[in-house]
Amino acid sequence: MPHFFYIARCRDKTLYSGTCLDLAAREAKHNDGTGAKYTRSRRPVKIIYSEEYETLSEARKREYEVKRWARAQKIELLKKKSI
Repeated sequence: MPHFFYIARCRDKTLYSGTCLDLAAREAKHNDGTGAKYTRSRRPVKIIYSEEYETLSEARKREYEVKRWARAQKIELLKKKSI
């Protein structure tokens, strides 16, 4: 079963990075307020980018890497490959 690293855009234009098994279900959780604490007050949330990995460990390593980036670097990534 594939695991995903994703970037979501919040209502206030901030970017949130995370991992999941099902992108649509995760977006729904963010939008019903049961997702991450960060996104609860920033709804609606739209997943705008994803990468697929074979393992959760790989997806979380990517999440850790990208979360350390500056916003400008994340925007460059989004320009290269959006969903």
